[in-house]
Amino acid sequence: FCQKSHRRHLVRLACSFPYTPAFLKLRRGLSLGMASCLRSFAQAGFRQKRLIPVFTRPFSIEERIRVKREQSIAGGGPKGAAKQHAKGKLTARERLELLLDPNTFQEYDAFVEHNCTDFGMEKKKTPGDGMVTGQGEINGRPVFVYCQDFTLRGGSLSLANAQKIMKVQDKAMLAGVPIIGLNDSGGARIQEGVGSLAGYGEIFCRNVLSSGVVPQISLIMGPCAGGAVYSPALTDFTIMVKDSSYMFVTGPEVVKEVLSEIVTVEDLGGSKVHTSKSGVAHLAVENDLEALSRTRELLSFFPLNNKDKPPVLSTEDPWDRECTSLSTVIPPDSTQPYDILDVIRPVVDDAYFFEIQPDFAKNIVIGYGRMGGKPVGFIGNQPTRQAGCLDINASIKAARFIRFCDAFNIPIVTFVDVPGFLPGSLQETGGIIRHGAKLLFAYAEATVPKIAFITRKAYGGAYDVMSSKHLRGDTNYAWPTAEIAVMGSKGAVNIIFKDKSPEEKVQCEKDYKEAFANPFPAAQRGFIDDIVDPKMTRRIICNDLKMLENKQQDTPWKKHGNIPL
Repeated sequence: FCQKSHRRHLVRLACSFPYTPAFLKLRRGLSLGMASCLRSFAQAGFRQKRLIPVFTRPFSIEERIRVKREQSIAGGGPKGAAKQHAKGKLTARERLELLLDPNTFQEYDAFVEHNCTDFGMEKKKTPGDGMVTGQGEINGRPVFVYCQDFTLRGGSLSLANAQKIMKVQDKAMLAGVPIIGLNDSGGARIQEGVGSLAGYGEIFCRNVLSSGVVPQISLIMGPCAGGAVYSPALTDFTIMVKDSSYMFVTGPEVVKEVLSEIVTVEDLGGSKVHTSKSGVAHLAVENDLEALSRTRELLSFFPLNNKDKPPVLSTEDPWDRECTSLSTVIPPDSTQPYDILDVIRPVVDDAYFFEIQPDFAKNIVIGYGRMGGKPVGFIGNQPTRQAGCLDINASIKAARFIRFCDAFNIPIVTFVDVPGFLPGSLQETGGIIRHGAKLLFAYAEATVPKIAFITRKAYGGAYDVMSSKHLRGDTNYAWPTAEIAVMGSKGAVNIIFKDKSPEEKVQCEKDYKEAFANPFPAAQRGFIDDIVDPKMTRRIICNDLKMLENKQQDTPWKKHGNIPL
Protein backbone atom coordinates (compact mmCIF):
# COMPACT_ATOMS: atom_id res chain seq x y z
CA PHE A 1 0.00 0.00 0.00
CA CYS A 2 2.92 2.31 0.52
CA GLN A 3 4.26 1.87 -2.99
CA LYS A 4 3.79 4.89 -5.30
CA SER A 5 2.06 2.82 -7.95
CA HIS A 6 -0.75 2.03 -5.51
CA ARG A 7 -1.31 5.50 -4.04
CA ARG A 8 -3.91 6.68 -6.51
CA HIS A 9 -5.86 3.41 -6.25
CA LEU A 10 -5.78 3.47 -2.40
CA VAL A 11 -7.08 7.03 -2.17
CA ARG A 12 -9.89 6.37 -4.63
CA LEU A 13 -10.78 3.26 -2.63
CA ALA A 14 -10.79 5.21 0.61
CA CYS A 15 -12.92 7.98 -0.83
CA SER A 16 -15.55 5.58 -2.11
CA PHE A 17 -15.49 3.15 0.86
CA PRO A 18 -18.91 2.81 2.50
CA TYR A 19 -19.20 3.43 6.25
CA THR A 20 -19.35 -0.24 7.26
CA PRO A 21 -17.87 -2.47 9.95
CA ALA A 22 -15.31 -3.65 7.41
CA PHE A 23 -14.16 -0.09 6.91
CA LEU A 24 -14.08 0.50 10.66
CA LYS A 25 -11.80 -2.48 10.95
CA LEU A 26 -9.52 -0.87 8.39
CA ARG A 27 -9.62 2.37 10.36
CA ARG A 28 -8.71 0.66 13.65
CA GLY A 29 -5.76 -0.97 11.94
CA LEU A 30 -4.50 2.32 10.50
CA SER A 31 -0.79 2.54 11.23
CA LEU A 32 1.50 5.53 11.40
CA GLY A 33 2.91 4.50 8.05
CA MET A 34 -0.54 4.51 6.53
CA ALA A 35 -1.23 7.95 7.95
CA SER A 36 2.01 9.26 6.43
CA CYS A 37 1.01 7.72 3.12
CA LEU A 38 -2.35 9.51 3.20
CA ARG A 39 -0.65 12.82 3.95
CA SER A 40 1.49 12.33 0.86
CA PHE A 41 -1.68 11.65 -1.13
CA ALA A 42 -3.06 15.00 -0.05
CA GLN A 43 0.17 16.72 -1.01
CA ALA A 44 -0.07 15.04 -4.43
CA GLY A 45 -3.24 16.98 -5.10
CA PHE A 46 -5.99 14.59 -4.06
CA ARG A 47 -9.08 16.02 -2.42
CA GLN A 48 -8.68 16.09 1.40
CA LYS A 49 -12.24 17.21 2.00
CA ARG A 50 -13.60 13.81 1.13
CA LEU A 51 -10.99 11.90 3.07
CA ILE A 52 -11.42 13.74 6.35
CA PRO A 53 -15.14 13.02 6.88
CA VAL A 54 -14.54 9.33 6.26
CA PHE A 55 -11.76 8.99 8.83
CA THR A 56 -13.16 11.26 11.54
CA ARG A 57 -16.76 10.18 11.45
CA PRO A 58 -17.67 8.80 14.96
CA PHE A 59 -18.20 5.10 15.58
CA SER A 60 -21.67 3.70 15.87
CA ILE A 61 -22.85 2.96 19.42
CA GLU A 62 -22.54 -0.77 18.84
CA GLU A 63 -19.00 -0.39 17.58
CA ARG A 64 -17.97 1.83 20.48
CA ILE A 65 -19.39 -0.69 22.97
CA ARG A 66 -17.48 -3.49 21.34
CA VAL A 67 -14.20 -1.58 21.26
CA LYS A 68 -14.52 -0.45 24.88
CA ARG A 69 -15.35 -3.96 26.02
CA GLU A 70 -12.34 -5.36 24.18
CA GLN A 71 -10.13 -2.78 25.88
CA SER A 72 -11.58 -3.69 29.27
CA ILE A 73 -10.99 -7.41 28.70
CA ALA A 74 -7.46 -6.79 27.41
CA GLY A 75 -6.43 -4.97 30.61
CA GLY A 76 -2.69 -4.51 30.45
CA GLY A 77 -2.54 -6.33 27.13
CA PRO A 78 -0.35 -9.24 26.03
CA LYS A 79 2.79 -7.71 27.54
CA GLY A 80 1.15 -7.36 30.94
CA ALA A 81 -0.17 -10.91 30.80
CA ALA A 82 3.27 -12.21 29.81
CA LYS A 83 4.82 -10.49 32.84
CA GLN A 84 2.24 -12.09 35.13
CA HIS A 85 2.87 -15.53 33.66
CA ALA A 86 6.64 -15.03 33.98
CA LYS A 87 6.13 -14.57 37.73
CA GLY A 88 4.09 -17.78 37.91
CA LYS A 89 0.86 -15.80 38.31
CA LEU A 90 -2.40 -15.82 36.40
CA THR A 91 -4.16 -12.74 35.06
CA ALA A 92 -7.29 -11.43 36.76
CA ARG A 93 -9.69 -12.93 34.25
CA GLU A 94 -7.86 -16.27 34.18
CA ARG A 95 -8.25 -16.43 37.95
CA LEU A 96 -11.98 -15.75 37.80
CA GLU A 97 -12.42 -18.30 35.05
CA LEU A 98 -10.89 -21.00 37.27
CA LEU A 99 -12.59 -19.88 40.47
CA LEU A 100 -16.15 -19.81 39.12
CA ASP A 101 -18.24 -22.50 37.48
CA PRO A 102 -17.99 -22.42 33.65
CA ASN A 103 -20.06 -19.75 31.89
CA THR A 104 -21.52 -18.30 35.11
CA PHE A 105 -19.55 -15.05 35.39
CA GLN A 106 -21.54 -11.89 34.80
CA GLU A 107 -19.37 -8.78 34.88
CA TYR A 108 -20.33 -5.41 36.33
CA ASP A 109 -18.95 -1.97 35.46
CA ALA A 110 -16.69 -3.04 32.61
CA PHE A 111 -16.85 0.53 31.21
CA VAL A 112 -15.97 2.41 34.41
CA GLU A 113 -13.02 4.81 34.07
CA HIS A 114 -11.24 6.94 36.66
CA ASN A 115 -11.90 10.67 36.92
CA CYS A 116 -8.41 11.80 37.89
CA THR A 117 -7.01 14.71 35.86
CA ASP A 118 -3.75 15.32 37.77
CA PHE A 119 -0.31 14.27 36.55
CA GLY A 120 -1.62 13.62 33.02
CA MET A 121 -3.97 10.88 34.21
CA GLU A 122 -6.76 12.16 31.96
CA LYS A 123 -4.78 10.69 29.05
CA LYS A 124 -4.41 7.31 30.76
CA LYS A 125 -7.93 5.96 30.92
CA THR A 126 -8.84 2.32 30.32
CA PRO A 127 -12.34 0.82 30.64
CA GLY A 128 -12.58 -1.24 33.83
CA ASP A 129 -9.75 0.73 35.45
CA GLY A 130 -7.81 -2.33 36.61
CA MET A 131 -10.64 -3.99 38.54
CA VAL A 132 -12.89 -6.87 37.47
CA THR A 133 -16.11 -7.31 39.45
CA GLY A 134 -19.30 -9.29 39.08
CA GLN A 135 -21.27 -12.33 40.10
CA GLY A 136 -21.00 -16.04 39.35
CA GLU A 137 -21.47 -19.46 40.85
CA ILE A 138 -19.28 -21.92 42.75
CA ASN A 139 -20.57 -25.48 42.87
CA GLY A 140 -23.91 -24.18 41.64
CA ARG A 141 -24.24 -21.62 44.46
CA PRO A 142 -24.12 -17.84 43.88
CA VAL A 143 -21.17 -15.64 44.88
CA PHE A 144 -19.98 -12.10 44.25
CA VAL A 145 -16.36 -11.52 43.30
CA TYR A 146 -13.87 -8.75 42.72
CA CYS A 147 -10.38 -9.18 41.32
CA GLN A 148 -7.59 -6.62 41.03
CA ASP A 149 -5.77 -6.57 37.69
CA PHE A 150 -2.06 -6.06 38.31
CA THR A 151 -1.35 -5.74 34.58
CA LEU A 152 -3.05 -2.33 34.54
CA ARG A 153 -1.30 0.33 36.61
CA GLY A 154 -0.22 -2.32 39.11
CA GLY A 155 -3.79 -2.94 40.21
CA SER A 156 -3.65 0.31 42.21
CA LEU A 157 -6.87 1.37 43.88
CA SER A 158 -8.62 4.43 42.47
CA LEU A 159 -11.87 5.87 43.76
CA ALA A 160 -13.57 4.55 40.63
CA ASN A 161 -12.55 0.92 41.06
CA ALA A 162 -13.13 1.18 44.82
CA GLN A 163 -16.72 2.07 43.95
CA LYS A 164 -16.87 -1.08 41.85
CA ILE A 165 -15.88 -3.14 44.90
CA MET A 166 -18.38 -1.27 47.04
CA LYS A 167 -21.15 -2.10 44.58
CA VAL A 168 -20.59 -5.87 44.78
CA GLN A 169 -20.23 -5.64 48.56
CA ASP A 170 -23.61 -3.93 48.75
CA LYS A 171 -25.14 -6.46 46.39
CA ALA A 172 -23.75 -9.36 48.44
CA MET A 173 -25.37 -7.95 51.57
CA LEU A 174 -28.65 -7.29 49.76
CA ALA A 175 -28.82 -10.76 48.22
CA GLY A 176 -27.36 -12.62 51.21
CA VAL A 177 -24.53 -14.15 49.19
CA PRO A 178 -20.81 -14.76 49.99
CA ILE A 179 -18.19 -12.42 48.55
CA ILE A 180 -14.64 -13.31 47.50
CA GLY A 181 -11.87 -10.78 46.90
CA LEU A 182 -8.76 -11.56 44.86
CA ASN A 183 -6.03 -9.12 45.89
CA ASP A 184 -3.05 -8.30 43.67
CA SER A 185 -2.31 -4.60 43.95
CA GLY A 186 0.45 -2.09 44.52
CA GLY A 187 -1.81 -0.19 46.92
CA ALA A 188 -3.45 3.22 46.70
CA ARG A 189 -3.20 5.13 43.42
CA ILE A 190 -0.89 7.96 44.47
CA GLN A 191 -2.09 10.31 41.74
CA GLU A 192 -5.58 10.34 43.27
CA GLY A 193 -4.47 11.16 46.80
CA VAL A 194 -7.28 11.30 49.34
CA GLY A 195 -9.81 9.96 46.82
CA SER A 196 -8.08 6.59 46.87
CA LEU A 197 -7.92 6.63 50.68
CA ALA A 198 -11.63 7.40 50.82
CA GLY A 199 -12.22 4.34 48.65
CA TYR A 200 -10.35 2.13 51.11
CA GLY A 201 -12.33 3.53 54.02
CA GLU A 202 -15.65 2.77 52.31
CA ILE A 203 -14.52 -0.79 51.57
CA PHE A 204 -13.43 -1.32 55.20
CA CYS A 205 -16.79 -0.09 56.46
CA ARG A 206 -18.62 -2.58 54.26
CA ASN A 207 -16.28 -5.37 55.43
CA VAL A 208 -17.36 -4.62 58.99
CA LEU A 209 -21.06 -4.38 58.17
CA SER A 210 -20.90 -7.67 56.23
CA SER A 211 -19.11 -9.48 59.06
CA GLY A 212 -21.34 -12.20 60.45
CA VAL A 213 -23.93 -11.58 57.72
CA VAL A 214 -22.32 -13.19 54.66
CA PRO A 215 -19.05 -15.18 54.46
CA GLN A 216 -16.10 -13.12 53.23
CA ILE A 217 -12.95 -14.73 51.82
CA SER A 218 -9.77 -12.94 50.71
CA LEU A 219 -7.10 -14.36 48.43
CA ILE A 220 -3.70 -12.65 48.48
CA MET A 221 -2.19 -13.45 45.09
CA GLY A 222 0.39 -10.70 44.82
CA PRO A 223 1.37 -7.56 46.73
CA CYS A 224 -1.00 -6.19 49.36
CA ALA A 225 0.58 -3.28 51.22
CA GLY A 226 -0.30 -0.22 53.26
CA GLY A 227 -3.96 0.41 54.02
CA ALA A 228 -4.95 -2.33 51.58
CA VAL A 229 -4.07 -5.00 54.17
CA TYR A 230 -6.99 -4.12 56.43
CA SER A 231 -9.70 -5.36 54.11
CA PRO A 232 -8.36 -8.97 54.12
CA ALA A 233 -7.77 -8.65 57.88
CA LEU A 234 -11.47 -7.84 58.35
CA THR A 235 -12.70 -10.78 56.28
CA ASP A 236 -13.33 -14.26 57.65
CA PHE A 237 -10.59 -16.23 55.87
CA THR A 238 -7.37 -15.23 54.13
CA ILE A 239 -5.44 -17.48 51.74
CA MET A 240 -1.93 -16.55 50.58
CA VAL A 241 0.15 -17.85 47.67
CA LYS A 242 3.70 -18.80 48.61
CA ASP A 243 6.58 -16.78 47.13
CA SER A 244 4.36 -14.43 45.10
CA SER A 245 2.21 -12.75 47.76
CA TYR A 246 3.00 -10.57 50.72
CA MET A 247 1.19 -8.29 53.19
CA PHE A 248 2.57 -5.49 55.34
CA VAL A 249 1.58 -2.05 56.54
CA THR A 250 5.02 -0.55 55.90
CA GLY A 251 7.49 -2.00 53.40
CA PRO A 252 11.17 -2.88 53.76
CA GLU A 253 12.30 0.56 52.52
CA VAL A 254 10.34 2.38 55.24
CA VAL A 255 11.51 -0.06 57.90
CA LYS A 256 15.11 0.50 56.85
CA GLU A 257 14.74 4.28 56.86
CA VAL A 258 12.95 4.52 60.20
CA LEU A 259 14.53 1.67 62.18
CA SER A 260 17.74 1.03 60.21
CA GLU A 261 16.59 -2.58 59.97
CA ILE A 262 17.29 -4.50 56.79
CA VAL A 263 14.56 -7.03 56.06
CA THR A 264 13.32 -8.77 52.93
CA VAL A 265 9.79 -8.65 51.60
CA GLU A 266 9.32 -12.34 52.40
CA ASP A 267 10.64 -12.05 55.96
CA LEU A 268 8.50 -8.98 56.62
CA GLY A 269 5.19 -10.06 55.15
CA GLY A 270 5.44 -13.32 53.22
CA SER A 271 3.03 -16.23 53.52
CA LYS A 272 5.24 -18.09 56.01
CA VAL A 273 5.24 -15.14 58.39
CA HIS A 274 1.48 -14.67 58.31
CA THR A 275 0.49 -18.34 58.49
CA SER A 276 2.92 -19.41 61.22
CA LYS A 277 3.74 -16.33 63.31
CA SER A 278 1.25 -13.47 63.00
CA GLY A 279 -1.85 -15.58 62.35
CA VAL A 280 -3.13 -13.01 59.83
CA ALA A 281 -3.56 -15.63 57.11
CA HIS A 282 -5.29 -19.00 57.42
CA LEU A 283 -3.71 -21.01 54.61
CA ALA A 284 -0.59 -20.85 52.43
CA VAL A 285 -0.71 -22.61 49.08
CA GLU A 286 1.82 -23.30 46.35
CA ASN A 287 0.29 -21.41 43.41
CA ASP A 288 -2.74 -19.55 42.07
CA LEU A 289 -4.43 -22.71 40.91
CA GLU A 290 -4.30 -24.31 44.36
CA ALA A 291 -5.52 -21.10 45.99
CA LEU A 292 -8.61 -21.05 43.78
CA SER A 293 -9.25 -24.76 44.28
CA ARG A 294 -8.97 -24.49 48.07
CA THR A 295 -11.31 -21.51 48.06
CA ARG A 296 -13.99 -23.50 46.24
CA GLU A 297 -13.44 -26.33 48.73
CA LEU A 298 -13.66 -24.05 51.78
CA LEU A 299 -16.82 -22.34 50.57
CA SER A 300 -18.59 -25.70 50.32
CA PHE A 301 -18.82 -25.82 54.14
CA PHE A 302 -20.57 -22.46 54.50
CA PRO A 303 -24.19 -21.34 54.15
CA LEU A 304 -24.94 -18.42 51.85
CA ASN A 305 -25.66 -16.13 54.79
CA ASN A 306 -26.36 -16.05 58.53
CA LYS A 307 -30.04 -16.96 58.07
CA ASP A 308 -29.31 -19.94 55.83
CA LYS A 309 -28.39 -23.48 56.85
CA PRO A 310 -25.06 -25.00 55.80
CA PRO A 311 -25.22 -27.12 52.63
CA VAL A 312 -25.72 -30.86 53.05
CA LEU A 313 -23.82 -33.30 50.81
CA SER A 314 -24.71 -36.90 50.24
CA THR A 315 -22.40 -39.51 51.76
CA GLU A 316 -22.21 -43.27 51.83
CA ASP A 317 -20.37 -43.28 55.16
CA PRO A 318 -22.82 -44.80 57.72
CA TRP A 319 -23.78 -42.43 60.51
CA ASP A 320 -23.52 -45.21 63.09
CA ARG A 321 -20.13 -46.53 61.96
CA GLU A 322 -17.93 -47.67 64.83
CA CYS A 323 -14.50 -46.01 65.05
CA THR A 324 -12.51 -48.96 66.36
CA SER A 325 -9.17 -47.15 66.14
CA LEU A 326 -10.29 -44.73 68.86
CA SER A 327 -10.26 -47.54 71.42
CA THR A 328 -6.46 -47.65 71.31
CA VAL A 329 -5.53 -44.09 70.30
CA ILE A 330 -4.92 -42.90 73.90
CA PRO A 331 -1.56 -44.18 75.24
CA PRO A 332 -1.55 -45.97 78.63
CA ASP A 333 0.95 -43.44 79.98
CA SER A 334 -0.84 -40.12 80.50
CA THR A 335 2.38 -38.21 79.80
CA GLN A 336 2.78 -39.77 76.34
CA PRO A 337 1.47 -37.61 73.48
CA TYR A 338 -0.78 -38.65 70.60
CA ASP A 339 -2.03 -36.81 67.52
CA ILE A 340 -5.51 -35.34 67.95
CA LEU A 341 -5.99 -35.66 64.18
CA ASP A 342 -6.02 -39.44 64.79
CA VAL A 343 -9.19 -38.76 66.79
CA ILE A 344 -10.88 -36.31 64.42
CA ARG A 345 -10.30 -38.01 61.06
CA PRO A 346 -11.82 -41.41 61.95
CA VAL A 347 -14.94 -39.65 63.21
CA VAL A 348 -15.78 -37.41 60.23
CA ASP A 349 -17.38 -38.51 56.96
CA ASP A 350 -14.94 -40.35 54.71
CA ALA A 351 -12.05 -39.32 57.03
CA TYR A 352 -11.99 -35.93 55.27
CA PHE A 353 -10.97 -33.00 57.49
CA PHE A 354 -10.26 -29.47 56.16
CA GLU A 355 -7.82 -27.99 58.67
CA ILE A 356 -7.67 -24.21 59.17
CA GLN A 357 -4.43 -22.45 60.20
CA PRO A 358 -2.44 -25.70 60.42
CA ASP A 359 0.87 -23.82 60.86
CA PHE A 360 -0.24 -21.31 63.51
CA ALA A 361 -0.67 -22.15 67.21
CA LYS A 362 -0.14 -25.85 66.56
CA ASN A 363 -1.13 -26.73 70.12
CA ILE A 364 -4.77 -26.49 69.07
CA VAL A 365 -6.41 -27.84 65.91
CA ILE A 366 -9.40 -26.25 64.16
CA GLY A 367 -11.15 -27.08 60.91
CA TYR A 368 -14.21 -28.42 59.14
CA GLY A 369 -15.55 -31.89 58.51
CA ARG A 370 -18.95 -33.39 57.83
CA MET A 371 -21.12 -35.62 59.94
CA GLY A 372 -23.86 -37.37 57.97
CA GLY A 373 -23.18 -34.90 55.16
CA LYS A 374 -23.64 -31.81 57.36
CA PRO A 375 -20.77 -29.35 57.96
CA VAL A 376 -19.36 -29.27 61.49
CA GLY A 377 -16.59 -27.20 63.05
CA PHE A 378 -14.03 -29.23 65.02
CA ILE A 379 -11.68 -28.03 67.76
CA GLY A 380 -9.15 -30.19 69.57
CA ASN A 381 -6.18 -29.69 71.87
CA GLN A 382 -3.03 -31.12 70.29
CA PRO A 383 -1.00 -33.18 72.82
CA THR A 384 1.98 -33.40 70.47
CA ARG A 385 2.53 -29.64 70.84
CA GLN A 386 3.19 -28.15 74.28
CA ALA A 387 1.18 -31.08 75.72
CA GLY A 388 -1.97 -29.39 74.39
CA CYS A 389 -1.72 -26.43 76.80
CA LEU A 390 -3.67 -23.31 75.93
CA ASP A 391 -1.57 -20.22 75.26
CA ILE A 392 -2.19 -16.76 73.81
CA ASN A 393 -2.15 -17.74 70.14
CA ALA A 394 -4.18 -20.91 70.66
CA SER A 395 -6.86 -18.95 72.50
CA ILE A 396 -7.11 -16.33 69.75
CA LYS A 397 -7.12 -18.95 66.99
CA ALA A 398 -9.91 -21.04 68.50
CA ALA A 399 -11.99 -18.06 69.68
CA ARG A 400 -12.28 -16.52 66.24
CA PHE A 401 -13.11 -19.88 64.70
CA ILE A 402 -15.91 -20.43 67.24
CA ARG A 403 -17.38 -17.00 66.55
CA PHE A 404 -17.45 -17.65 62.79
CA CYS A 405 -19.15 -21.02 63.26
CA ASP A 406 -21.69 -19.46 65.62
CA ALA A 407 -22.42 -16.61 63.19
CA PHE A 408 -23.15 -19.03 60.33
CA ASN A 409 -25.04 -21.81 62.09
CA ILE A 410 -22.26 -24.40 62.00
CA PRO A 411 -22.30 -26.83 65.00
CA ILE A 412 -19.12 -27.16 67.07
CA VAL A 413 -17.57 -30.42 68.30
CA THR A 414 -14.68 -30.15 70.79
CA PHE A 415 -12.16 -32.83 71.76
CA VAL A 416 -10.58 -31.89 75.09
CA ASP A 417 -7.14 -32.94 76.30
CA VAL A 418 -5.77 -29.90 78.09
CA PRO A 419 -3.46 -29.88 81.14
CA GLY A 420 -4.07 -26.14 81.65
CA PHE A 421 -2.86 -22.79 80.44
CA LEU A 422 0.79 -22.52 79.44
CA PRO A 423 2.78 -21.12 82.41
CA GLY A 424 5.60 -18.60 82.20
CA SER A 425 6.41 -14.89 82.38
CA LEU A 426 6.15 -14.47 78.60
CA GLN A 427 2.57 -15.67 78.64
CA GLU A 428 1.61 -13.63 81.68
CA THR A 429 3.15 -10.39 80.43
CA GLY A 430 1.76 -11.07 76.96
CA GLY A 431 -1.76 -11.08 78.38
CA ILE A 432 -2.75 -14.74 78.63
CA ILE A 433 -5.50 -13.75 81.05
CA ARG A 434 -7.09 -11.39 78.54
CA HIS A 435 -6.57 -13.65 75.54
CA GLY A 436 -7.69 -16.77 77.36
CA ALA A 437 -10.85 -14.89 78.29
CA LYS A 438 -11.58 -14.47 74.56
CA LEU A 439 -11.87 -18.24 74.17
CA LEU A 440 -14.08 -18.51 77.25
CA PHE A 441 -16.25 -15.64 75.96
CA ALA A 442 -16.60 -17.24 72.51
CA TYR A 443 -17.72 -20.62 73.88
CA ALA A 444 -20.16 -19.09 76.36
CA GLU A 445 -21.64 -16.73 73.78
CA ALA A 446 -22.16 -19.34 71.05
CA THR A 447 -25.72 -20.61 70.59
CA VAL A 448 -25.10 -23.25 67.91
CA PRO A 449 -25.10 -26.92 68.98
CA LYS A 450 -21.99 -27.58 71.12
CA ILE A 451 -20.81 -31.14 71.77
CA ALA A 452 -17.66 -31.97 73.75
CA PHE A 453 -15.64 -35.12 74.50
CA ILE A 454 -12.95 -35.19 77.18
CA THR A 455 -10.47 -37.70 75.82
CA ARG A 456 -7.88 -37.45 78.57
CA LYS A 457 -6.83 -34.43 80.67
CA ALA A 458 -9.12 -31.56 81.63
CA TYR A 459 -7.35 -29.65 84.36
CA GLY A 460 -8.03 -26.40 86.14
CA GLY A 461 -9.53 -23.35 84.47
CA ALA A 462 -8.82 -24.85 81.06
CA TYR A 463 -11.46 -27.50 81.81
CA ASP A 464 -14.03 -24.75 82.19
CA VAL A 465 -12.92 -22.90 79.07
CA MET A 466 -13.03 -25.86 76.67
CA SER A 467 -16.78 -26.04 75.98
CA SER A 468 -17.72 -27.24 79.46
CA LYS A 469 -21.28 -27.72 80.64
CA HIS A 470 -20.81 -24.54 82.68
CA LEU A 471 -20.46 -22.49 79.45
CA ARG A 472 -23.80 -23.70 78.07
CA GLY A 473 -22.43 -26.85 76.44
CA ASP A 474 -25.31 -28.93 75.08
CA THR A 475 -23.89 -32.42 75.51
CA ASN A 476 -20.65 -33.26 77.30
CA TYR A 477 -19.07 -36.70 77.36
CA ALA A 478 -15.96 -38.31 78.79
CA TRP A 479 -13.97 -41.26 77.55
CA PRO A 480 -12.90 -43.80 80.22
CA THR A 481 -9.39 -42.33 79.99
CA ALA A 482 -10.60 -38.86 81.06
CA GLU A 483 -8.96 -37.12 84.03
CA ILE A 484 -10.99 -34.16 85.31
CA ALA A 485 -9.39 -32.33 88.23
CA VAL A 486 -8.06 -29.01 89.45
CA MET A 487 -4.54 -30.06 88.49
CA GLY A 488 -2.39 -33.09 87.81
CA SER A 489 -1.85 -35.61 90.61
CA LYS A 490 1.82 -34.80 91.17
CA GLY A 491 1.25 -31.07 91.56
CA ALA A 492 -1.77 -31.62 93.78
CA VAL A 493 0.12 -34.00 96.10
CA ASN A 494 3.05 -31.59 96.43
CA ILE A 495 0.62 -28.95 97.68
CA ILE A 496 -1.72 -31.05 99.82
CA PHE A 497 0.94 -33.33 101.29
CA LYS A 498 3.96 -31.04 101.18
CA ASP A 499 5.14 -32.23 104.61
CA LYS A 500 5.12 -35.91 103.64
CA SER A 501 8.25 -37.85 102.79
CA PRO A 502 8.95 -38.79 99.14
CA GLU A 503 7.95 -42.40 99.81
CA GLU A 504 4.66 -41.31 101.36
CA LYS A 505 4.01 -38.94 98.47
CA VAL A 506 4.18 -41.83 96.00
CA GLN A 507 1.30 -43.55 97.78
CA CYS A 508 -0.58 -40.25 98.13
CA GLU A 509 -0.28 -39.71 94.41
CA LYS A 510 -1.81 -43.13 93.73
CA ASP A 511 -4.63 -42.35 96.14
CA TYR A 512 -5.23 -38.97 94.47
CA LYS A 513 -5.44 -40.57 91.01
CA GLU A 514 -7.87 -43.15 92.30
CA ALA A 515 -10.11 -40.48 93.80
CA PHE A 516 -9.90 -37.61 91.32
CA ALA A 517 -7.98 -38.42 88.12
CA ASN A 518 -10.93 -40.11 86.44
CA PRO A 519 -14.32 -39.11 85.00
CA PHE A 520 -16.45 -40.25 87.97
CA PRO A 521 -16.42 -37.08 90.12
CA ALA A 522 -17.70 -34.98 87.20
CA ALA A 523 -20.22 -37.65 86.18
CA GLN A 524 -21.57 -37.91 89.73
CA ARG A 525 -22.23 -34.19 89.75
CA GLY A 526 -23.87 -34.16 86.30
CA PHE A 527 -21.10 -32.05 84.74
CA ILE A 528 -20.73 -34.66 82.02
CA ASP A 529 -23.70 -36.46 80.52
CA ASP A 530 -22.11 -39.88 80.11
CA ILE A 531 -18.89 -41.88 80.08
CA VAL A 532 -18.83 -43.42 76.63
CA ASP A 533 -16.97 -46.03 74.65
CA PRO A 534 -14.60 -44.14 72.29
CA LYS A 535 -15.59 -46.26 69.28
CA MET A 536 -19.18 -44.99 69.61
CA THR A 537 -18.10 -41.34 69.26
CA ARG A 538 -19.27 -40.88 65.66
CA ARG A 539 -22.67 -42.40 66.36
CA ILE A 540 -23.16 -40.17 69.41
CA ILE A 541 -22.23 -37.00 67.51
CA CYS A 542 -24.61 -37.78 64.63
CA ASN A 543 -27.43 -38.56 67.07
CA ASP A 544 -26.88 -35.36 69.04
CA LEU A 545 -26.67 -33.20 65.93
CA LYS A 546 -29.99 -34.58 64.76
CA MET A 547 -31.53 -33.88 68.16
CA LEU A 548 -30.10 -30.34 68.29
CA GLU A 549 -30.89 -29.47 64.68
CA ASN A 550 -33.64 -27.00 65.62
CA LYS A 551 -31.99 -25.72 68.80
CA GLN A 552 -33.20 -22.30 69.95
CA GLN A 553 -31.29 -20.52 72.69
CA ASP A 554 -31.92 -16.93 73.74
CA THR A 555 -29.44 -14.52 75.25
CA PRO A 556 -30.19 -11.32 77.19
CA TRP A 557 -30.83 -8.33 74.95
CA LYS A 558 -27.77 -6.19 74.39
CA LYS A 559 -26.35 -3.96 71.69
CA HIS A 560 -23.29 -6.22 71.69
CA GLY A 561 -21.03 -7.89 74.21
CA ASN A 562 -17.71 -6.42 75.29
CA ILE A 563 -15.34 -9.28 74.46
CA PRO A 564 -11.85 -8.62 75.94
CA LEU A 565 -10.16 -7.79 72.64
